[in-house]
Amino acid sequence: MINEKNLQLGTARSAIRELFEYGKRQAALVGAENVFDFSLGNPSTPAPKEINDAVTEILSTCDPIAVHGYTSAQGSIETRTAIADSITRRFGTSADADDIYVTCGAAAALCCSFGALTKDNNTEFIAIAPYFPEYKVFVEGAGAKFLAVPAKTDDFQIDFTRLEATLNPNSAAVIINSPNNPSGVVYSADTIKKLSALLERKSEEFGHPIYIIADEPYRELVYDGIEVPFIPNYYRNTIVCYSYSKSLSLPGERIGYIYVPKFADNSRQVYAAAAGAGRAMGYVCAPSLLQQVITRCINATPDLTNYETNRKLLLENLTTYGYECAAPDGAFYLFIKAPDGDGNSFSEKAKEKNLLIVPGESFGCKEYVRISYCVDTDMIKRALPCFKELIEC
Repeated sequence: MINEKNLQLGTARSAIRELFEYGKRQAALVGAENVFDFSLGNPSTPAPKEINDAVTEILSTCDPIAVHGYTSAQGSIETRTAIADSITRRFGTSADADDIYVTCGAAAALCCSFGALTKDNNTEFIAIAPYFPEYKVFVEGAGAKFLAVPAKTDDFQIDFTRLEATLNPNSAAVIINSPNNPSGVVYSADTIKKLSALLERKSEEFGHPIYIIADEPYRELVYDGIEVPFIPNYYRNTIVCYSYSKSLSLPGERIGYIYVPKFADNSRQVYAAAAGAGRAMGYVCAPSLLQQVITRCINATPDLTNYETNRKLLLENLTTYGYECAAPDGAFYLFIKAPDGDGNSFSEKAKEKNLLIVPGESFGCKEYVRISYCVDTDMIKRALPCFKELIEC
């Protein structure tokens, strides 16, 4: 009488969460100061002051019923208008409120998008390694099949030969995550142009649109003047899934959105199907208080100072020690090649020093490990000798 697949998902946590929970147990045994936890992408930079000011003002001055009551299922008109206006202003497109579906973060946005495009159990979604492990869970939860294109490890852009070989008449969408979790790499404009041309050609060949699902929770977290291409400006059949979790340090508040451009093929049907998928999964509306906060703080920006410091500190020292690492243009992760070529065994060796780094197998790159550097800078400094000892032993 119990769903075995869901039982397995609920019993066995993701590799990231498992390591995070292990760290908490170790902290209780040896002291938190002796555990170097680089497992979770949990922002360490406080939310911008505008966020806390908005929460205080809303709670102290607004009608409590309006603050805590339901909004429209797709989000309040005020919030959707604010988001659409921001997209239009920043990216030179023409979004409006009816293109926006407000969600409980990017995870809900992705689940709704997969649900919208899953025609039957032969439907396939393609991710480019390295990829966020939960994509597979979300895709299979929608009743579709998950396929992965192996990583192009020289620069972590896209291996177009392998992608083209993977595309077939059952392909519904390609998932793009840029800046990327776990590599921190930003897909270049040239990469997006090549991807767009390939998908245009394959859509015509197969007789149906192949969408891009752009997962963009790290869009604002970029360094050294790097620009992140806004994919709908390159490829019309793009569905954007966004979250304020990382950009505004609000991961626990679960607020984000889906943007379905009106110029995308079947855009109104796709939008309605995403709304229907949200309904089927029980997403009545995103948190109403947070909708009001985002409406007021749509122009707030993240403080990247701590992330930039940590990125430079780790990158310079680890490469000096001899580690091979993808060049991180954004997000707050380093993806390093395990010195022994086995990310799982290297992660286990690191645990012996209470150094918690996530093995890359679940990201589709078993030779690598991920380091999340949205942590206290002092912890990085204290952990550096452990990294040095590991590569020297």
